[in-house]
Amino acid sequence: MSDVIGGAYDARAAEYIALVGEVDQLAAQDREEIGAWADATTGRILDAGCGPGLWTAFLHEAGRDVVGIDLSAQFIAHARSTYPELAFLHGSFAALPLPDASLGGILAWYSLIHTPPTDIPAVLAEFARVLAPGGSILIGFFDGTPREPFAHAVTTAYFWSPDALAELLEPAGFMVTACESRPRVAGEVSSRPHASVIAVRV
Repeated sequence: MSDVIGGAYDARAAEYIALVGEVDQLAAQDREEIGAWADATTGRILDAGCGPGLWTAFLHEAGRDVVGIDLSAQFIAHARSTYPELAFLHGSFAALPLPDASLGGILAWYSLIHTPPTDIPAVLAEFARVLAPGGSILIGFFDGTPREPFAHAVTTAYFWSPDALAELLEPAGFMVTACESRPRVAGEVSSRPHASVIAVRV
């Protein structure tokens, strides 16, 4: 499945980068939400599913020690070329090339949406492995009927709800501390409702 997702984004990487390759092209509320979470998070941050590196750069510019990882070779090539001062890894969430308890935060901003729902618990367990106790994760996703697939522009994606994700986060070793749901407004890249969950590694 990782190869399918990475290949799908490789095939449309140039189009994606042109549409949402810079933070300024995205909603101000997204920037505020991620910025506030980062300000409250200590230690190194992993931008999980970093795409072309825009949020990795955003976190770096905020003074954070950050590394990005993505399945798409095209995205990683672009990120390394655009932000040569930053570290980017080409790889999967299923086996992160990072030591146990080595991170203070993980940003998973719309990067779990293509993961089959049956695989989400294993990914969350891997996130828990690399997060130090007290470390924080911020997950952004499309709000809807949990686990329901839909035809995303790149490849099949799945809706989640804050409650449904919380039910999976807690057994993986997290405590949910905040949730948000909001509609998208005219002019934003996506029209689908947004939701997010913040959880702390216990």
